[in-house]
Amino acid sequence: MIPQIDLTRQHAALRAELLEAVERVLASSRFILGPEGKALEAEVAALCGVRHGVGVASGTDALHLALRALGVGRGDEVITPAFSFVASASTALHAGARPVFVDIDLDTFALDPAHVERAITPRTKAIIVVHLYGHPADLDPLLAIARRRGLAVVEDAAQAIGAAYAGRPVGSFGDLTCLSFYPTKNLGACGDAGMVVTSKEELAERVKRLRDHGSREKYHHAELGYSSRLDELQAAVLRVKLRHLPAWTAARRRLAGRYSTLLAGLPLVLPRERPPATHVYHHYTIRSPKRDALAKALSELGIGTALHYPLPIPGQPLFRSGEAVPREGECPRAWQASREVLSLPCFPELTDPEIETVAHAVRQALSQIE
Repeated sequence: MIPQIDLTRQHAALRAELLEAVERVLASSRFILGPEGKALEAEVAALCGVRHGVGVASGTDALHLALRALGVGRGDEVITPAFSFVASASTALHAGARPVFVDIDLDTFALDPAHVERAITPRTKAIIVVHLYGHPADLDPLLAIARRRGLAVVEDAAQAIGAAYAGRPVGSFGDLTCLSFYPTKNLGACGDAGMVVTSKEELAERVKRLRDHGSREKYHHAELGYSSRLDELQAAVLRVKLRHLPAWTAARRRLAGRYSTLLAGLPLVLPRERPPATHVYHHYTIRSPKRDALAKALSELGIGTALHYPLPIPGQPLFRSGEAVPREGECPRAWQASREVLSLPCFPELTDPEIETVAHAVRQALSQIE
């Protein structure tokens, strides 16, 4: 069996480094808002080309607190892609706003700029730009729209740390950028963790207050905040892994190139890297109109796959009966993607023989279901 992801290989290779980091934290007995977290914030901010990092408890909290820091609230609207993980929209609800769903570009799975312009109303406060699967969104036109209409931009780079657009790292374009360190991410903790990065000091300070009960001075609470602090154990683990991220990114890109060569000519839509973007392949996600049959056949051949995601966000029960939620005809590409996407095994430790085995299995499976 070749799994879609296997973290045991990564942790086995890093075991000594990880245990040393954990022991360092245990010896210090500093578990919340300590030196490991501060160091990680600086290191991740530097990677993203910005001045400030603010560690939080998850990628979802990063999105929620970013919107709160921007002043998004009741009566506001937030533009977000119709195809993504649910947090890209549910966090707008948590902030008191209404998510406005926009269709995607099927090449990048990100917001289609042409549809964004039409979705803006006097209530629009922000645009959440999701870099899905590790491929940056088409940032130039999206940022131009935001500047012209006076809107804030939040980059959701939960799946795209290390990716770039026109030579600049994702995370350096929006007013705020949100990262997830969920264990399966390209840079993953051993539990939940996240971060907000920005070059705007006032926004960084606001997120710091919001993550700690609205306080910047102990037991003095200036506003209604939340408890969302990145703990020291996760920060120490992430600092170890961050040192390996460039090599892991190179491995993912090489893996994707090998897949694309081996799968060329098959009745599939393969991932592509559209200039000026640099893809980091959090997932290697193909498309097929026979997706379900293909996934079943691959499972029978011992190949693990995953569906990211089997429903567009407006099709989720949470949103299905909401105000002005688009139906399939209004966001057809989001629905099409949800029926066709299939993520193949994709992690840096995947070997060349395993990649060849997966590609051979895909060819065999397609021949069986034709």
